[in-house]
Amino acid sequence: MTKLSVNINKIATLRNSRGGDVPNVVQFARDVQNFGAEGVTIHPRPDERHIRYKDAYDLKSEVYTEYNIEGNPIPKFVDMVLDIKPTQVTLVPDAVDAITSNAGWDTIKHKEFLIEVIKEFKNNGIRTSIFVDADLYQIEGAKETGTDRIELYTEAYAHQYGRGNKEAIIPYVKCAELADSLKLGLNAGHDLSLDNIKFFKENVMGLMEVSIGHALISESLYMGIENVIGRYLDKLK
Repeated sequence: MTKLSVNINKIATLRNSRGGDVPNVVQFARDVQNFGAEGVTIHPRPDERHIRYKDAYDLKSEVYTEYNIEGNPIPKFVDMVLDIKPTQVTLVPDAVDAITSNAGWDTIKHKEFLIEVIKEFKNNGIRTSIFVDADLYQIEGAKETGTDRIELYTEAYAHQYGRGNKEAIIPYVKCAELADSLKLGLNAGHDLSLDNIKFFKENVMGLMEVSIGHALISESLYMGIENVIGRYLDKLK
């Protein structure tokens, strides 16, 4: 069964909009785990516009499933991850002004940098994953970095699937086959939702984990967080 990791950035965004502590990020992380989520994901950015670095530390003792911290490995981020030692760190090449993640790594161009960063994390017992586009060349490059896993950037699939184009799954199927042959673990995320997750899961072999935030939180406004998590778990069986 593919694990569901809930990205709770949007809860921090809502909290920050009023300047207080409602909704409480730590309590929400406890709740999604109690409702069946197998992981909690956060993605702190340098400006801390949603998840704050303090949140990352506060969550350390509260995430008893899998703790996944995403981000661009700038020095401040690297130091934080090494302090916290989450289950997994997912490296994402975010631009400082990016609203949300919008591209995977060029694993060829940044190979030496990624090798150095990944080695440091793995020496500290932290599983590593690299955010990549559905590009066979980039996945081959990811293998050379020493990463444990890759996370496929699924926005293109989600957009085309929403327009009725189910052939959009083909690049992801091919990437999954290549990852399997290279013995790379496979994660996926970005714009996956209750509408498109089942088809993705059924066609992409070896899918170990999906990280879902924006869609899951938005769907929960109508259907409730416990109900929505249950629906995702059913679709990921």
